[in-house]
Amino acid sequence: MDLGLKGKRALVMGASKGLGRAIADSLAAEGAHLVISGRTQASLDEAAAAMVAAGAASAHGVPADVANAADMDRLGDEATRLMGGVDILVLNHGGPPPGTALEITEAQIAEWFPKIVLHPIRLAMKLLPAMRAQKWGRIITVGSTGMVQPIPNLALSNILRASIVGWNKSLSSEVAGDNVTCNILAPGAILTDRQRETQGNLAAKRGVPVEQVMKERAATIPAGRIGDAKEFGPMGAFLASEMGSYMTGSIIRVDGGVVRAF
Repeated sequence: MDLGLKGKRALVMGASKGLGRAIADSLAAEGAHLVISGRTQASLDEAAAAMVAAGAASAHGVPADVANAADMDRLGDEATRLMGGVDILVLNHGGPPPGTALEITEAQIAEWFPKIVLHPIRLAMKLLPAMRAQKWGRIITVGSTGMVQPIPNLALSNILRASIVGWNKSLSSEVAGDNVTCNILAPGAILTDRQRETQGNLAAKRGVPVEQVMKERAATIPAGRIGDAKEFGPMGAFLASEMGSYMTGSIIRVDGGVVRAF
């Protein structure tokens, strides 16, 4: 299937590894131009080289920290300069530390609100006018199944990501007429560093091996296993494609059936 992504210009945050890397790899295989962000230039350069080898029209790494508003402005400017514009924006970043609602502090909320809500929105609003003017754009937010069904021991993530759900749904209705779509791609348990951290935290609290916690987690998933990032990335490419042009304002789950809601 030709997704119509050859030559499209994509900015993918947090793409040196994990879920962001999986989406960027899928876009690369479709022949898109890529700017990827992350914290270290060396890891970005390595990832970008691999993406070009896999078929990307071009790939550049730009270090940027989502905690820093100035970094988000610079990232948007650099992506526009390097590719001549941005057609596809993938908002992706690390999640807050595990913990219950009773354990959350005001300091944690103040620290993570800019990373999860304020600064990703800032970057999107910077790039959105050009998408609307050209009558083509895709904004994809990597979220969490906690946006639909709160995840135990990830209360801070559940709380803050709910704001992004409201923003995505509101924005999608306002820009749909400009052929700009806004969707959330929500992973369930995918084997990434984040998943290892979360399960490791639970294992430490219980005083049991992390392998035991991983096995128990897999048993709660109807698919009977934890997912692979390679099963996640292609859905991001589809949402970015011409084929996905009538999908907007939605949360698409890639979760092995773990969310019980319709």
